[in-house]
Amino acid sequence: MNILFIMYDQLRFDYLSCAGHPTLETPNFDRVAARGVRFTNAYVQSPICGASRMSFYTGRYVSSHGAAWNGFPLRVGEMTMGDHLRKTGMECWLIGKTHMRVDAEGMERLGLTPDSVIGARQAECGFDVWVRDDGLWAQGPDGFYDSNRSPYNEFLKSKGYEAENPWATNANASVDEDGDIASGWMFENADKPANIREEDSETPWLTDQAIEFIDQARAPWCAHVSYIKPHWPYIVPAPYHDMFGPADVPAAVRHDVEREDVHPVLGVFQENKIAAAFQREDVRDKVIPAYMGLIRQCDDQLGRLLDHLEASGRMEDTMIVLTSDHGDYLGDHWLGEKDLFHEPSVKVPLIIYDPRPEAEATRGSVCDALVESIDLAATFVDARGADVPDHILEGRSLLPWLHGETPAWRDYVISEYDYSASGQAVKLGLEPKACRLFMIFDGRYKMMHAEGGFRPMLFDLETDPDEFHDLAKGDSHQHEIDRLYGLLAQWGWRVSQRVTRSDAEIKASRGGSLCKGVLPFLVDGSEVPEELTSIYRGPAGVDYTKGRSGDD
Repeated sequence: MNILFIMYDQLRFDYLSCAGHPTLETPNFDRVAARGVRFTNAYVQSPICGASRMSFYTGRYVSSHGAAWNGFPLRVGEMTMGDHLRKTGMECWLIGKTHMRVDAEGMERLGLTPDSVIGARQAECGFDVWVRDDGLWAQGPDGFYDSNRSPYNEFLKSKGYEAENPWATNANASVDEDGDIASGWMFENADKPANIREEDSETPWLTDQAIEFIDQARAPWCAHVSYIKPHWPYIVPAPYHDMFGPADVPAAVRHDVEREDVHPVLGVFQENKIAAAFQREDVRDKVIPAYMGLIRQCDDQLGRLLDHLEASGRMEDTMIVLTSDHGDYLGDHWLGEKDLFHEPSVKVPLIIYDPRPEAEATRGSVCDALVESIDLAATFVDARGADVPDHILEGRSLLPWLHGETPAWRDYVISEYDYSASGQAVKLGLEPKACRLFMIFDGRYKMMHAEGGFRPMLFDLETDPDEFHDLAKGDSHQHEIDRLYGLLAQWGWRVSQRVTRSDAEIKASRGGSLCKGVLPFLVDGSEVPEELTSIYRGPAGVDYTKGRSGDD
């Protein structure tokens, strides 16, 4: 069986028709959901791109792998999905984005070069690369944001787009009434069509790359098709730019009580530039229709992929996974972007289609179990019929849920956020080590712990599903806070760094030194079987204890 692991960037869990969006139709996401299982409580291990993706790829929590922010390198030697799958005989390929930053210092220390096989995989998050494009080819006075080669820009130039950076001036910009560039960086341009032929825009381009890969691939393979959209800049080519309008924009999920006696960390995020923009209804009325158009384009391109799998006979031997690295506030809770732990940010869509007969009973079903993004790496290893190395992978296989079983399962999910590199840390006057947030959610109560001496935040999603009322402002729910802190401490005590020996290896090694003659702490030898002491018994030969020389 092959694995098609598709990730979208910044796709909210509730912006799919199968998840109940009132006006956005996504028939191809729904098509996969009708054949598989849609998980309704899937949470990422961090709401920031890089940290979240490193958890997906390593199957480990952020505080385990350490790459806690965009641009923080994933340390050399960290096992990834590709490493685990290759041990089972499966290739693992990247088509699109990882947001991974190489540990160049670590590679140099170990003498690894990017042009070697092992060095290339270390530099590319464990993947072999069909095409890598992290999709943010911004350019300013100091040069490009991403110094890597841009395969998408090269494609656009081959298609006749003449600008130095057609990603910025064509794919993510329009043209104003004076014939000038109307950049997608400016929200006022979000309702304009991108100045590019639709078939040349980012999402169709990456779909073309995925189809080319599939056509030449030899099973078994895992292909991580990682789309750049619907991540900002919020601008989309025709005909998607005007498919939706202000009437399709859901009301912002926010309440004045959220700004009363506000938690200091939440308060500084509510004051930042992106939050201030999304607090304006004119911004939401332009940006959200463009965001919806980007999602509809993603859905249409997913349809191309599904049609190709069916036409080539691959649908019957390919597991399909649809998910996102995090969500998008879009003005909910007086916020924009992601960053914190409300549902629009930390909860993601997750749909899995398993083509095998064992999954027949669950087709078209919904699973409400608490799922973490780190579960996918374990699921893929399990799907290969291999033992999940749970001393390394901290997630749990989802195969039992896919196959109609009800396994013993986790009682809570965890997410982490390190905002030490942000302007909010500066505003709060915090040292980097104090800029850490932890979320624990048990299916009803969600608590955020903030380092730096702050109080926690607490929401009861049973009575307050919109997460308006922070119950930690008073003392009426101290029992729940104490209970959740106990669970958070329990999670913190996990064995996370003993990755070179499995439990099975440890058990098998017990007593092994006795059979190799290491027999400390014996009184007379009767404490162990005679065979273990046989080399230490019998005639001694020459007795040197009586002062005889070696010549006697």
